[in-house]
Amino acid sequence: MFPNSSNLGHPQFLQKQQQRDFFNKFSLNIPPPVLTHQQIADTQFNFQNAVLSRTLLIRNVASIPAVPPQPMTYGNGSPVYMSNTLRSFRGRKRLSEQSVPNDAKRQRFHSHRSETTVVNPAVPLLEEHRCSFPGSVESLLFYAHYIPDSTGCVPPLQDTLFPDRVENRLPLAEDKLSQQILELFQACQQQTCDLSRKELCRTELQREIQQIFPQSRLFLVGSSLNGFGTRSSDGDLCLVVKEEPVNQKTEAREILSLVQKLFSTKLSSYIERPQLIRAKVPIVKFRDKVSCVEFDLNVNNVVGIRNTFLLRTYAYLENRVRPLVLVVKKWASFHDINDASRGTLSSYSLVLMVLHYLQTLPEPILPSLQKIYPESFDPTMQLHLVHQTPCTIPAYLSKNGSSLGDLLIGFFKYYATEFDWSRQMISVREAKAIPRPDGTEWRNKFICVEEPFDRTNTARAVHENQKFAMIKGEFQKAWQVLQDKKDLNCVLPLRTTTRKR
Repeated sequence: MFPNSSNLGHPQFLQKQQQRDFFNKFSLNIPPPVLTHQQIADTQFNFQNAVLSRTLLIRNVASIPAVPPQPMTYGNGSPVYMSNTLRSFRGRKRLSEQSVPNDAKRQRFHSHRSETTVVNPAVPLLEEHRCSFPGSVESLLFYAHYIPDSTGCVPPLQDTLFPDRVENRLPLAEDKLSQQILELFQACQQQTCDLSRKELCRTELQREIQQIFPQSRLFLVGSSLNGFGTRSSDGDLCLVVKEEPVNQKTEAREILSLVQKLFSTKLSSYIERPQLIRAKVPIVKFRDKVSCVEFDLNVNNVVGIRNTFLLRTYAYLENRVRPLVLVVKKWASFHDINDASRGTLSSYSLVLMVLHYLQTLPEPILPSLQKIYPESFDPTMQLHLVHQTPCTIPAYLSKNGSSLGDLLIGFFKYYATEFDWSRQMISVREAKAIPRPDGTEWRNKFICVEEPFDRTNTARAVHENQKFAMIKGEFQKAWQVLQDKKDLNCVLPLRTTTRKR
């Protein structure tokens, strides 16, 4: 798919001496892998097949027939249910509301045989040692055209249930509002095929970028991998060029300038609109023409890798978490308060706000994972070990039996009437609202949401009183309307939202 040209990184990017100095400056302390002649030959053969297959896969994935999952057993003895083919690109097409009787629709959620949701691949099997990176997806394509990444230091992630099949079942919906939340979640949640498209792009981009930065690694992060993605979610990528921090104002921009030039020259047939955004954490925005996914790529913002797997663990700790987060994100987007670039809340801040609310209930639905398992979420843990954490955390059994509908109403009520915006800070790390620190990061800020690892303010984009008042007003209106009507359509048009995915 992407031309793996031997000329990448040559004079059109840097002079040879500059190249040598630049590579040495950003090299990682990772020993190169030792490959046999047969492995090298296999890799070359597989790369040619993979390049040809990617376009065919994306174009024809919708036509691949569904195959019932087949139970398999891996080294740890736990059952894993995998399909022999990729899922349809469009996912399951639901019948229109007019064509399905209400009783038939309701039966899915009232049945004791609650449907098990498909979990995006994000839990590694420790016995596997093939070379890949967080975000890898096991599928028929990958078995046929597997290519080892050149660094060879991170085990792949597998299609496995997380961590117990029972905990992946959707909660029962015994009221209209809860049923609406579940139906929206099922229609809009990210599917395995959506993640596969992003992973294919990540794999090929990493191979091309390594022609310029040989020891770099490209990680898929954010909503695509943390369990809270939707079918329309963009892709977030983190390029790690060295283990030490990178100056985001100078070094990161210099590196991203080279990446942008690579995208706009050698890869221009497949990558469109590469644009360098000079923000506090600079990024290159671009679109993959084949998968039709928009991506943001940053350099060495490693906290994003760590919080991806912290949120991943919370997402599957309790089966009400993901549906609740998805509906809140869709609601915020519909009411124009989910765009940090326009002075409102980022999706990451919204997820932390939902988790914080679930932690602060009289009978909590979530604990503080960082307090209970400090060694599993150590901010100094090596990056190639971070993705192993989710499979080591057992399910959390809460005594709180609130329905999804009640939890959604309670969420809006908490931030409309109970949370003290002027004095308190939202802290998932502490599992409670804590007083604001007396630092420049927090002083005179309208909303304070603590990043669980580096403890910065994830809501710092809300810097205008007008936008803050609008956000508070939307929480107030949503609480009052839902409390009275108990109908999600009153605050979020479900038909339009489902169509957008």
